[in-house]
Amino acid sequence: MHTTVAIIGAGPTGLLLAGDLAGAGVDVTVFERRSGTSNLTRAFGVHARTLEILDARGLADELVTTGARVDRLRLFDRIKVDLSQLPSRFPFLLITPQFHVERLLEERAVKAGARMVRGAELTGLDQGTLRFGTETVTADWIVGADGVHSSVREAVGLPFPGRSVLTSIMLADVRLARPPADVLAVNAVGDAFAFVAPFGDGWFRIFAWDRRKQVSDREPVTLDEIREVTRRALGTDFGITEARWMSRFHSDERQAPSYRAGNVFLAGDAAHVHSPAGGQGMNTGLQDAANLSWKLAATVQGWAAAGLLDTYQSERHPVGRLVLRSSGTLIRLAMIESATGRHTRNAVGSALMSLPPVMHRAAGILSGVGIGYPDAPRTPDTPLRDGGRLYESLRAGRFVLLTEEQTRFGYDHRLLVATPQTPSRREATLVRPDGYTAWHGPVAQTEAALRRHLGPA
Repeated sequence: MHTTVAIIGAGPTGLLLAGDLAGAGVDVTVFERRSGTSNLTRAFGVHARTLEILDARGLADELVTTGARVDRLRLFDRIKVDLSQLPSRFPFLLITPQFHVERLLEERAVKAGARMVRGAELTGLDQGTLRFGTETVTADWIVGADGVHSSVREAVGLPFPGRSVLTSIMLADVRLARPPADVLAVNAVGDAFAFVAPFGDGWFRIFAWDRRKQVSDREPVTLDEIREVTRRALGTDFGITEARWMSRFHSDERQAPSYRAGNVFLAGDAAHVHSPAGGQGMNTGLQDAANLSWKLAATVQGWAAAGLLDTYQSERHPVGRLVLRSSGTLIRLAMIESATGRHTRNAVGSALMSLPPVMHRAAGILSGVGIGYPDAPRTPDTPLRDGGRLYESLRAGRFVLLTEEQTRFGYDHRLLVATPQTPSRREATLVRPDGYTAWHGPVAQTEAALRRHLGPA
C-alpha cells in the first residue's frame, strides 16, 4: 500500500489534519492503534481560537450545541479570567468531552475522502516505509500525531526532553447527587486540588490530586479516595454515588526541539506535552494541525513557496513553548502548599486581574485569540458585503483576498476574492487558509503579494 500522506494517530490533531488534506485533494491515510473509539478522554475544554478554527471548517456551531459555555474561568479562589470580552465570535470556553470533537472531525475527514485504518499499531519506520506488524506501507510524508508516547518520534530519534510535573493524578467518571452550581468546579488548597466537569449526559469527570498520597500510576483508585480529595479541595464531594471508570496518570512538561525530521513531522502531544492547567493541550494540537495542513497540501501540489514547510517549526514551536510556560505557571501556583503563599497568590492575582491590560493578555493567551506569529497575526472574522463572513469563506481551504477590487487574478483553485462589508479602496489583505494574515498593504502591490505567497498564477 502507498499513500501520499500517512498520519499516525486518530485523535483530534490527526483527524483535523486528515480532513484538511483530503479536502485539498491530497491522498491521505490515518492509522490508529485502537480498534474502536473511546469516551475515556482527558480533554474537556475547547477555547475560542480553536472554535474559530473549527468555524473555518463548518464544525463550530454544531460542536457548541454539545456542551456548555463558560465566560469567566476561575483559576483559584478569587482569581477569574473574563473571556466574555474576547474579540471573537466565541467569547467563552466551551465545556464538551473530547469525543464530540473527534466525532465531528472524523465524519468530515471520511466524507472528504481520507482513509481510516484502525487496529494498526506502528512497529517500525524507515525512510518512508512504515511497518504495522507484518504489513508494510510506504508514504511520501508522515505525521506523528500519536501522543506523548509517540512511536513516530521514537522511530526517527527525535528527543523529548523535560520532566514530570505532577504524579498520581486521579481520574474518575462519576454520578453526583448534587451537581455543581456552575458548569465547572475547580480549586486548589495546597495539599489537594479537584476539577469537576460535565459530560452532558448525567456523568461527570473528576480530576483530583492529593499531595499526601503520591503513588504509581498502576495503583488502583478508590471511590472513597476521590470523595475525600474532592471534599478537601472543593468543600463538598457533591454526593458522589457511583463511578463507571477510575484511573491514575502523571503529567509531564516536555517538548521536542524539532517538529520535523526530513519527511516526518510531529504534531500535538507527540511534539509537546504539558500540565492540564488551563485546558490547552487538545487546543494546541488542533492549531498545530491547522498550521501544517495547508502548507503540506501546497507542497504536495507543487505550488508552495520555498521554505514554506520550514515555517511550521518556526511558527508552532514558540507557541508550544509559550503554552508549556503558561500552563506550568498555573499548575505551580495551584500547588503552593502554605496558607500564606496561597493568600498572597490570591491577593496578587485578584489585583492583577482587575487591570484591563493584564486581564486581556491572560484571556488572549488562555483562549489562543491573543497568539499570533511574528509575520502573520491572527485575522479576526470579518463580515462580507455579500452577507457572509470571512471564516465561512475559509471553509474552501484556500487563501482569501479581502479587497474591493474584483479583478480575476488567475488563482482559481488557490484563492477566493471577497469584499469586506466596509472595504478600503487603498488597501487589501491576504488571509492564509488557517486564518492568519499573510499580507496587508496597498492595492497596487496585490499581484506581487499573491505571487510571493501563492506562486505563479
